Amino acid sequence: MDKLFYERKYTENGCKYIAGVDEVGRGPLAGPVVCCAVVMPLDDLVAGVDDSKKVPEKKREKLAEEIKRKAVSYCVAEVSEKEIDEINILNAVKKCMQKAVEGLSVKPDVVLVDGLDLHFPFPAEYIVGGDKASYTVGAASIVAKVYRDRKMRDYALLYPDYGFEKHKGYGTKRHIDAIKEKGPCAIHRRTFIKNFTEERGKTKPYDT
Repeated sequence: MDKLFYERKYTENGCKYIAGVDEVGRGPLAGPVVCCAVVMPLDDLVAGVDDSKKVPEKKREKLAEEIKRKAVSYCVAEVSEKEIDEINILNAVKKCMQKAVEGLSVKPDVVLVDGLDLHFPFPAEYIVGGDKASYTVGAASIVAKVYRDRKMRDYALLYPDYGFEKHKGYGTKRHIDAIKEKGPCAIHRRTFIKNFTEERGKTKPYDT
């Protein structure tokens, strides 16, 4: 697969700054959704960039640092679990991606977005499977995943009953069993876990 196909399409039409943006954390039961937007130099590629889910964790950590070091500009944004519950996950992803793009230090000529059309107020091409098909989107996915995984490991120290360091908030059996037994903690998405908590009377508002 030619991972620079989309980038070349725009550079050949005179575009200078091509940003890739991707999200991590759409499906977990806990924690924020995280997005990264990045503009990469296309004449000095980072070897090994791919869909972050395909890259082993240790390699992903090293790649993320190299991507950030080489990037023309990058920005990581997040939307909290509380806001996800308030505005729903689709709107949270859209807001998160927009925050990341707007946080870049250069204004992109076009943004390559992983996923479906979110109707952004800037020139964009939406690519289903973009983290696999585009080098720039793949770079964004790696930085976003490393950032979120580190955050969830930090949360595991605050809330050790749930195993966040292992599943990063996704709905594994261990995680669901812990929610049923202990009830939710401060970073659980209430709209995502209500089926596991209402039956036991453990649905409660966020900690203040």
